[in-house]
Amino acid sequence: MRKLCLLASILVLFACNTKQAADLIVHNAKVYTVDSAFTTVSAFAVKDGVILETGSDSAIMAAYEAKEMVNAEGKAIYPGLIDAHAHFVGYGRALFQVDLFGANSWEEVVQRVADFAKAHPDEPWIQGRGWDQNRWPDKQFPDNSKLNELFPDKPVVLTRVDGHASIANNKALELAGIKAGQQITGGEIMVKNGQPTGVLIDNADNAVYAQIPKPTKTDYAKWLLAAQKNCFEMGLTTITDCGLMHTDIDMIDALQKDNQLMMRLYVMLSDNPENYAKYLDKGPYKTDRLFVKGVKVYADGALGSRGACLLKHYSDQPGWQGFLLSKKEHFDSLAAVLSKTDFQMCTHAIGDSANREVLNIYNRYLQAGNDKRWRIEHAQVVNENDFDLFGKVAVVPSVQPTHATSDMYWAGDRLGAERLKGAYAYQRLLKQNGWLPLGTDFPVEDISPFKTFLAAVVRKDAKGFPEQGFQMENALTREQTIRGMTIWAAKANFMEKEIGSIEKGKKADFILLDKDLMTVADQEILNTKVLATYSNGKKVF
Repeated sequence: MRKLCLLASILVLFACNTKQAADLIVHNAKVYTVDSAFTTVSAFAVKDGVILETGSDSAIMAAYEAKEMVNAEGKAIYPGLIDAHAHFVGYGRALFQVDLFGANSWEEVVQRVADFAKAHPDEPWIQGRGWDQNRWPDKQFPDNSKLNELFPDKPVVLTRVDGHASIANNKALELAGIKAGQQITGGEIMVKNGQPTGVLIDNADNAVYAQIPKPTKTDYAKWLLAAQKNCFEMGLTTITDCGLMHTDIDMIDALQKDNQLMMRLYVMLSDNPENYAKYLDKGPYKTDRLFVKGVKVYADGALGSRGACLLKHYSDQPGWQGFLLSKKEHFDSLAAVLSKTDFQMCTHAIGDSANREVLNIYNRYLQAGNDKRWRIEHAQVVNENDFDLFGKVAVVPSVQPTHATSDMYWAGDRLGAERLKGAYAYQRLLKQNGWLPLGTDFPVEDISPFKTFLAAVVRKDAKGFPEQGFQMENALTREQTIRGMTIWAAKANFMEKEIGSIEKGKKADFILLDKDLMTVADQEILNTKVLATYSNGKKVF
């Protein structure tokens, strides 16, 4: 009898001490779960890339055991950051072209191109990105005469910072068949003394880029692995790539299936018949790390190159209102088609005229209370009478806070003081649906999500300008900004049940920071460092 009692006691003791096996336990942390209540906990357990449980150190330690233990030493942990609007493939490609970002004059641009050409003599085309005439003393578009002198026989094309204008040398123009006087829907060939200056606005540069040799899988691997490295270092675990061809997507899929590319991507198809032929009948495509469900449409160009479509003329260029990049009938017919599919219509709209046109079309095909989550990318300048068109049919404004702090130096010149009040109006846009996804639009802007946080909350740029913040009535709170960079960005991509918060059953995407974004001083936000990035429970940085 004593032996039976002893055996029973041992069995009970063994049962009481049994812990569930996990792959990873994180403890001694300040974990911002970003759940519906914005709860904080101190620990969580992970198995097979999924969060098993969150809670206190004592509760998690009592219930789970794991070979890998991470003691966060009291530091802040957030869900993996999600960029709701970027160009991952374009960013990777730009890393291997002439870097023109921050050039303070056209002469500096030309010098950088010359230096690049000397270092890469075998390149058949010289490509670069990042020039911005608004940074230069005269703020005027350049011409290609210096490029022609330096490169009479080699094609050169340089993309403006926003991707909505380029300058090409005469060799590139010749290969593309571009001549003065050509009429291009949604584009403009700039001319001086009867000859093209080389500056091509919006659709006008398509013919040039069509001449560039198609990239190989080796090229994609080089681009995307470099882009991934930089993203993981910044705490970004999911990127929304806005506008890719099916050939780009096939390369991404292949690299992910080869376990070379670990970045999670939500992809919008470019507005192109080839993409529709491949995807629309089959429906959205989804794997563990890739989700193709959006369609990226361009209503207009950019404010910086005066391609944004305005209701009234530009304040600094009387008689000019910009233009739509396609006929209005195109947007309407595409909306009619997509409204009958599971694909999400995501339309780039900068100017108040473009935003009104798209909002009216969306309101024509969407019903109140729908969950199609059609988006307007940027929603940059909105007329006072049009804000409610977002909320009426649950249109999602997808915004990039650093656009406000980049454009603020000259946006008032373009728009005038009164119209500027409806620009970069993030708090007003947030109130339309109660949530707002945030992104960077990299490589148009810097990849750093901490600059996004600074621009959204403090409404200042990296220089600390302006001292009182830019249009502070539209600043977001810290909690709203964190949500915009995590769970709301996930929701904009129909992924909120999988990622965007640290909750039981979700993928274990999270980051460890050296400073807590919810409490760090304004002036220290940009000094925040990512100490570790985890994707699917695996440390990737």
